[in-house]
Amino acid sequence: MAMKNDSSVIEFILMGLTDQAELQLILFFLLLVNYVVTVMGNLTLINLIYLNSHLHTPMYFFLFNLSCIDLCYSFVFTPKMLMSFISENNIISFAGCMTQLFFYCFFVSSECYVLTAMAYDRYVAICKPLLYIVTVSPKFCSLLMFGSYMMGFADAMVHTRCMIRLIFCDSNIINHYMCDIFPLLQLSCSNTYANELVVSIIVGTVVTVSSLIIFLSYALILFNIFHMSSSKGWSKVFSTCGSHIITVGLFYGFGMLTHVKPSSAGFVEQGKFFSVFYTNVVSMLNPLIYSLRNKDVKLALKKTLKRITN
Repeated sequence: MAMKNDSSVIEFILMGLTDQAELQLILFFLLLVNYVVTVMGNLTLINLIYLNSHLHTPMYFFLFNLSCIDLCYSFVFTPKMLMSFISENNIISFAGCMTQLFFYCFFVSSECYVLTAMAYDRYVAICKPLLYIVTVSPKFCSLLMFGSYMMGFADAMVHTRCMIRLIFCDSNIINHYMCDIFPLLQLSCSNTYANELVVSIIVGTVVTVSSLIIFLSYALILFNIFHMSSSKGWSKVFSTCGSHIITVGLFYGFGMLTHVKPSSAGFVEQGKFFSVFYTNVVSMLNPLIYSLRNKDVKLALKKTLKRITN
């Protein structure tokens, strides 16, 4: 993928999260702690699933992939954002900006598809338990993840190639802490209608399809548990699906707050702060949600610690 176009701009300046000096040091330490917890939490969950055979099930296979995405996702922009707090000139090259945009789109799209696959997995586990092993086979799980990454790659390629074709003439100051689509479109001096149309089609398709599958999966799960007479059945369902519901709610909730907003200056600044939750906090919370609410993960952690200490 060529990283050059006809623009006179060869580098961009990222304005960062805020220009208020009194907030910068506080935000630096908060985001540094967030970054460390994100990396350690996701690495821990990845290793626990890999090392403990009782976690080698479809549900944890999807969770393993979700943690891998969150881990890689945090490397895309967080180090650069942390540097912006301690560096006077927060400069990123044109090629670096397009690379950051590509991986940002790739991991966001892939996470949407993985969360969708997890919802389908929960539907089969609860509504068709006798067919679970046959339906959600290792081969089928691998195909789902391969498809998720391929679709994420295709989405990212389209977004990035469309962005590379734009011309950036005079201004090179991005009012953000990363190279996101809409801040870049605002800088372009060429017609961005085609880009905006592509964004609407791709994002609309991804969100609509994944949301519809997740909604249908949980609608069928609810329909199924309404016919359960045992309170244990209800408890099992909520303990099994609770973590995924929280994760989906956080991911899509902060995603909507970040991108669906009026185009006033005040909301642009609010959008940057919502974006921090969307890009940083959610990736940190996912391993905590699945470990704190999950007996299997707690057991795996105890076993692993016991092996290390003995």
